[in-house]
Amino acid sequence: MHEQQQTLPGEFGKVAVLMGGDSAEREISLLSGQAVLESLLRSGVDAVGVDEIDRKLLKRLHEENYDRVFIMLHGRKGEDGKMQGAMELMNLPYTGSGVLASALAMDKVRCKRLWQNLGLSTPPFVELDENTDWQKVIDTLGTVFVKPVKEGSSIGISKAEDPDALEKAYFDAGQYDDVVIAEKFVDGPEYTVAILGDKVLPVVGMQAENEFYDYEAKYFSDATRYFCPSDLGAESEAQLRIFAKQAYEAVNCSGWGRVDVMRDNKGEFWLLEVNTVPGMTSHSLVPMAANEAGINFDALVLEILSSTSENRMRD
Repeated sequence: MHEQQQTLPGEFGKVAVLMGGDSAEREISLLSGQAVLESLLRSGVDAVGVDEIDRKLLKRLHEENYDRVFIMLHGRKGEDGKMQGAMELMNLPYTGSGVLASALAMDKVRCKRLWQNLGLSTPPFVELDENTDWQKVIDTLGTVFVKPVKEGSSIGISKAEDPDALEKAYFDAGQYDDVVIAEKFVDGPEYTVAILGDKVLPVVGMQAENEFYDYEAKYFSDATRYFCPSDLGAESEAQLRIFAKQAYEAVNCSGWGRVDVMRDNKGEFWLLEVNTVPGMTSHSLVPMAANEAGINFDALVLEILSSTSENRMRD
């Protein structure tokens, strides 16, 4: 039995919704956090939004007697294991994956290496630096996506088809992270699979008006098309849901999350990344998938909050 079926909103105690922060994803974190906060208040939960993510945060959480923490911090210091570790030290129940899973999911290189070692398909990649032979990378991988290793929301990502574009993309991505990769471009549609507790939610397909599903397409464009139910057909959707759950569990994720994949022209799925604090904005994909499964936004938020007790001391 899931805990949200046992716990009434008033029994969650005082809940801090952490949002904002100082990562490159601050803007989206504020939108997500505000949506979660408003939902919790509608449901009768004693929730407070907290945007002061600084060295005084832990003291504030202690002095103001919070009972649980709903982490809606995207990116660094919120999604990478640091905040999760702080909550563990304070013995405060929190939403989402634990320290190790959060840190691993945030690091695309180590996450992809894990998947490769387990035989889970993820596009080939190389790490880049100033001395990289740009032509050799293109000769080896063909068209690539260049990505900062520890950023999300498609921040700093660009496509490169030739050596000059690759070099420029490397320095552009380097503004966001000191580790940058070039990942082989998979020519095909993108899908995402949300996981809530032990449930794999319906697959969502995306079709962006832009060249790829970038930051603008994810959060602000009304031209991006979503398909939920997806266009995969029952057999392929079932295959993808199993594949995504394997990838999610390989990283030791828990509570909730979202696995992003591409599908090539041969029908094979390729893992891109797993998000341990997915967006919860009006354009976000987890609420869309949950709604298709008959779970409205407020019920979704309460179920995520319920996992705070089920997932204590995850790692």
